[in-house]
Amino acid sequence: MEKRITGRTGMFCLIGTPVGHSGSPAMYNYSFAQTGLDYAYLAYDVPLEKTEEAVNALKVLGCKGFNVTMPCKTRVAELVDELSDAAKLIGACNTVVVKDGKLYGNNTDGMGFVRNLKENGVDVKGKKITVMGAGGAATAIQVQCALDGAKKISIFNRKDEFYANGEKTVKKIQQMVPDCEVSIHPLEETDALYAAIKDSDILVNATKVGMKPLDDQSLVEDVSVFHPDLVVADAVYNPKETKFVQSAKAAGCKVAVGGTGMLMWQGAAAFNLFTGKDMPTKEVYELFFK
Repeated sequence: MEKRITGRTGMFCLIGTPVGHSGSPAMYNYSFAQTGLDYAYLAYDVPLEKTEEAVNALKVLGCKGFNVTMPCKTRVAELVDELSDAAKLIGACNTVVVKDGKLYGNNTDGMGFVRNLKENGVDVKGKKITVMGAGGAATAIQVQCALDGAKKISIFNRKDEFYANGEKTVKKIQQMVPDCEVSIHPLEETDALYAAIKDSDILVNATKVGMKPLDDQSLVEDVSVFHPDLVVADAVYNPKETKFVQSAKAAGCKVAVGGTGMLMWQGAAAFNLFTGKDMPTKEVYELFFK
């Protein structure tokens, strides 16, 4: 890498905390090298209370753009000059492009989800979708599906601190995307959940159920509700195949995918926003995600 960095090399980065485990620097620097772009990507550990200070510093340093991880996503959305429709609806951004001294905030999480489905032959337009979860990833998925033409979105979440967030998301989508029918229901109402699944084209798990230490669990215990025309998608990417996805495959669902593709494609969407070019996703997947 030292052979390609010069005094003119442009900088991109990741901010948030913790970032020491992030695979973004390796993925983006590899992609810059493969596409012949004179950029470098670093990660900076930034606590929430230092977010504004960090963003101002990046502007002064001439940073070309940056990704944002927790806990800074919502704060950054308040600091940028302009938000994409998705970032505005979600109330958080994970990708910021700096152009002519102005900050343009985007959220590529939902874009990654939708693209991952497309790569598996599924379009969300006109579809009935049930999403389990109302946290950050779930909100991004719900918003992007609505913006991309979903016919109906049924949100199910436990009556916890995220339920109010889900109610706000419903109102925001109703206002900005009135053609999309959207509602929220308590996840504890199993009969209502199973009825929604039977009536859905796409079922999404956007909760932490399926991740360790919950890797032996699935929110759908009665696998008889899975039907052959159902598309099942999990936002969880570790493990690569959750019990939820395994059960859907065993039940004969036509498509059942984990969250690895969503993770890669949201990064690819950010790469395109940063550079205007396509990330070499085939090579990136083989090296960093397979």
